[in-house]
Formats: sequence, structure tokens, C-alpha cells
Amino acid sequence: MPNRYTHTFTAGPDDIDIMGHVNNAVWVQWMEAVATAHWMQDAAPEHVERYVWVVTRHEIDYRGNIAEGQSVTAESFIPEGPTGARFDRRIDFRNDAGKVIVSARSTWAMLDKETLRLTRVSGEIAEAFAPEGGWPG
Repeated sequence: MPNRYTHTFTAGPDDIDIMGHVNNAVWVQWMEAVATAHWMQDAAPEHVERYVWVVTRHEIDYRGNIAEGQSVTAESFIPEGPTGARFDRRIDFRNDAGKVIVSARSTWAMLDKETLRLTRVSGEIAEAFAPEGGWPG
């Protein structure tokens, strides 16, 4: 179903900080990887060729963590339609027990790859990420 994308990450030795769990910077890298993969999976090929996304804001809640060798499943979704050139994206990371341990809401802005200027998200692009039945509201 469009609007949802999942990916599992396993913490490696380079992901671990001095406290023995995944470093905050790694969570941000995983967020970018999942957001990019979601775009690549659901966007039309001509849109992937023409546009690129940049983050304008991250808001992250940490409720837990994982250690080396442990895994999390990230779920990416777009909770509401775009505003101009921007989409908000949620990414929830669940541990093996299914508990959300890291939750992020990020604002992404779409740029034209050629001009690197902000570009309004068209209805056609937005539709590829809408939940079944459309966005609430």
C-alpha cells in the first residue's frame, strides 16, 4: 500500500557510541536512508529523475535504544498532504518486541534537480504517498 515503507536495520560496531547503544547521529542517517528508499519505491521514475529532497527540520523523540547486533524496523509514512514544496514524514523505529523506541517527524522540501530551486509538490507526486482513501482533513 502506498504511504508506508519499512526497512530493518541491525546495529553494527560503528553505530555504537560510548554508552554502548546506537549513536543519535546514526538514527538520523537511518532516517535519511529510509526516507530516500521510500521515495525511490513509490515515486514515478520521471519524478525520481527530476526532483531531490532536502531536510528542513527534524523532531526526534528517543524512548529507548538498541545495542550492537540488535535490530529495529523503521516504518516511514506521510501523515498529511504537502504544503507547497514541503511534506512532513514520520518514521517510527520499533524494536523486536514491536515497541516504538525512536520516533521522528521530519520536514522535507522538494527541489528541482537542475535548478536546485524549491518546487511545489504536485497532486500527482503527492498521490503516490497518500494513504488509501486520501489524507484526513
